[in-house]
Amino acid sequence: MPFTLPPLPYAKDALEPYSDALTVEIHHHKHHQTYVNNLNAALEQHPDLASKSVEALLGDLNAVPEAVRQTVINNGGGVYNHNMFWEIMGPNKGGNPTGQIAEVITSTFGTFDDFKAKVKAAALGQFGSGWAFLVVNRDGKVEIKSYPNQNCPISDGLKPVMGIDVWEHAYYLKYKNVRADWVDAWWNIVNWDKVNERYLAK
Repeated sequence: MPFTLPPLPYAKDALEPYSDALTVEIHHHKHHQTYVNNLNAALEQHPDLASKSVEALLGDLNAVPEAVRQTVINNGGGVYNHNMFWEIMGPNKGGNPTGQIAEVITSTFGTFDDFKAKVKAAALGQFGSGWAFLVVNRDGKVEIKSYPNQNCPISDGLKPVMGIDVWEHAYYLKYKNVRADWVDAWWNIVNWDKVNERYLAK
């Protein structure tokens, strides 16, 4: 199988109390694993595609046969988005941004509170399942974008730097239907070192 599920970079209860252990376990071991499995299954008849990275697949969807294109969008996006999601969180994290990304956030959005409010608006404004991302656009500027389902900014030529998952499976066991509480709590587990690394990566 070309794609595998990366292990969690921390224990499943490490994000408590902001993201509970059962949610993390189901989200990673079940949902994320399913995206991996479905992507591998879709590529079984296309060995030329199976040798590509998920970034390459999502970045050139015209090269993906129409018969499996939507499956790759759904599940390749699920793989990429979640690989990033687990990476940019961690225990004993949160707080104000650090590194170059802190300067970029301030110069682009104003205060950190202004930035959080804009991310929250994108997260709550996403009707149904989806994501709120911080991306770098083709001009090298950062933007906040919301995307439905597992659609990925890479497919639009954007570089995702940070993303909050607002599918109900990401928060429903703890926060029920109150997505806003999940978004507010999420800032306590953001790993700014990893976000900064993603921003600086070419």
